[in-house]
Amino acid sequence: EETTKSGILLTGTAKEKPQMSEVVAVGPGTEAIKMEVKTGSQVIYSKFAGTEGKLDDEEFIIVKQSDILAIIE
Repeated sequence: EETTKSGILLTGTAKEKPQMSEVVAVGPGTEAIKMEVKTGSQVIYSKFAGTEGKLDDEEFIIVKQSDILAIIE
């Protein structure tokens, strides 16, 4: 357990733990949103971000580019 400066008590399950994955596909983006990530990039994203799914016994997560914390090069 950990207490924040404002006095909120965080249990071990309440803390966000970053996750790391390889990008397997990227959307086209838009004129307003330039895609910064590329297929094959290693990224770190927030644990509670995105939508998890399963296709042909393979697990995946779909995250918005804004939920990616870092791109590892």
